[in-house]
Amino acid sequence: MNDEHVLVTVQGLKKYFPITKGILIRRVVGAVKAVDDISFNIHRGETLGLVGESGCGKTTTGRTILQLYRPTAGHVIYDGTDLTQVKGQSLRNLRKRMQMIFQDPYASLNPRWSISRIIGEPLRVHKILEGKKAQEERIKHLLELVQLDPYHLNRYPHEFSGGQRQRIGVARALASAPEFIVCDEPISALDVSIQAQVVNLMEDLQDQFGLTYLFIAHDLSMVRHICNRVAVMYLGVIVEMSDRDEVYDHPQHPYSKALLSAVPIPDPRATRARQRVILEGDVPSPSNPPAGCRFHPRCPIVGEECRVDIPKWREIAPGHFVACHKV
Repeated sequence: MNDEHVLVTVQGLKKYFPITKGILIRRVVGAVKAVDDISFNIHRGETLGLVGESGCGKTTTGRTILQLYRPTAGHVIYDGTDLTQVKGQSLRNLRKRMQMIFQDPYASLNPRWSISRIIGEPLRVHKILEGKKAQEERIKHLLELVQLDPYHLNRYPHEFSGGQRQRIGVARALASAPEFIVCDEPISALDVSIQAQVVNLMEDLQDQFGLTYLFIAHDLSMVRHICNRVAVMYLGVIVEMSDRDEVYDHPQHPYSKALLSAVPIPDPRATRARQRVILEGDVPSPSNPPAGCRFHPRCPIVGEECRVDIPKWREIAPGHFVACHKV
């Protein structure tokens, strides 16, 4: 796609969390390299899926893009503006165009606030509507958009189920009329029967408002359903990225193959016929990642160069990128 179709550009993004030691005198003795030099684009109106096992840096990536965490290095360019260079009121003005749906619908809603106050907070912070009556009508409209009864606006979070709470979180994210939403595993805490409803709601809202999503998840079957492209992340780096069907049908990186071989298939014959890839060993510590390719201690096709040289990010087919010496 052309540059005018790109909404978010991530360039060499790094986020390190310092490890400190001592009680009276704190000193830095190392760093957790949660995100370590990743680059990608997100196009307007698309859903980019970011997948990988727990602790690989997916959530940190999403929060760093929105500047909830300030990056250690790199750039996040949103619609032509480098967010890493923006502070104060200018960043707040941009923030109303970018929102986040959090993973836990129980922890992300203030239990002491009514639903009206929770959803209306972005309206007050960004001074979007003047007057209590106008704000109340907007809140009722947002509740209707997420298929909740607008007469529930004076209730509190504990009076709702997990699926309803996540819908409230979606309504809050929509309050400031954003263009870009980071969805941080928005369905992982919900029952399977509710997950499909929330995902279908998000797809309908995307079509209605032209939203752009970064969809963070570890449920690979759901990612294939909702996403246009998929990026596979391992230990702070992206190892493969392509269109969803290309990644699922023709994975190239050994980690992608192992990850996808674990996805359940409803056909018993297909399950027996496919080759299951079992990875040995544990994920290395992000505070002391291995030299060379980060995946080499667990890779079934590791070579000598994998232990020494960092693999280059290469385009092996149109739109299909991978970082692996053996591909």
